[in-house]
Amino acid sequence: MTSFDKTGNPYTVSVIIPTKNRAADLTRTIETLLSQTVKPLELILVDQSAEQTFVKPVPIPIRWIHDPTLSGASTARNAAFEHARGDVWLFLDDDVLLEPDFIEQILETYGPNVTGVSGIITNYSAPPLRQRVWETIFQKGPFRDERQRIYRRAQWLRDSGPIRVRQFSGSLMSFRASAIRHHRFDPNLTGASPGEDIDFCARLPKGGILLIASKARLIHNRSLESRDPTHWIAVDAQVSSYMRERHWKTGVWNNLCYLWLSVGYATIAVVSSLRTGSATPWRAWREGVLKGKRIARGIGITPKVLDH
Repeated sequence: MTSFDKTGNPYTVSVIIPTKNRAADLTRTIETLLSQTVKPLELILVDQSAEQTFVKPVPIPIRWIHDPTLSGASTARNAAFEHARGDVWLFLDDDVLLEPDFIEQILETYGPNVTGVSGIITNYSAPPLRQRVWETIFQKGPFRDERQRIYRRAQWLRDSGPIRVRQFSGSLMSFRASAIRHHRFDPNLTGASPGEDIDFCARLPKGGILLIASKARLIHNRSLESRDPTHWIAVDAQVSSYMRERHWKTGVWNNLCYLWLSVGYATIAVVSSLRTGSATPWRAWREGVLKGKRIARGIGITPKVLDH
């Protein structure tokens, strides 16, 4: 079943892909777009490479935005907002491989009250068992990341219906253009932009529904080019600290969940430091917390407008 707009026409899709120094990966991603059962209306590439990336001509309209001054996925995605013309905006990373019916499955999941639809990463690499146990024990309430648990069950969910979630992953998320046209990703999240997808979803209009379409599937190759090598504790703590400052700082439950999460960070940092004989995990936690707070508060960052 194809979704239709208010005039009875099938939804059109603008595909938005930020890219930087990944010409080979980007070429493979575009090839899977061209093999879709439902073709996108247009492809908007936001190229942050020092020199513009080139791919062979394709039979769909491409708008190429080349701007090396942009830093990170947030600012790159924002640069596409003024140009997208589709009813649905699909944000992808430049190192994903879509199954042939990915866009079709995304569109079929849109209903009258659905704000956004994402898919499933089929080759998600689960973290070590000790990290998964840690997540289960210490990530509670708003700090619980439901996405990873869904991806880990990809092979068992192929025939399942849509799954309602609170947040999407930036590498494969779509939204109704009418719901996000005046929305923006936080431009203060530069570089690897950790948490920009969670923050974007948290700032969506209230009452909207976000769904993961279990039949919309792709492979995320996670190219090593431009990846952030920061210790995972630092990244995780930064995102949690940032989200708490921006969205979850009030309310007894939210504060209890963050306190419990902090106990978890302290525990794993101490254990890791003792096991490795290095204080790096402990410092990574503290630095992540402080960095998340600074970004959320705009300390040392030129203030920028998020929404227009």
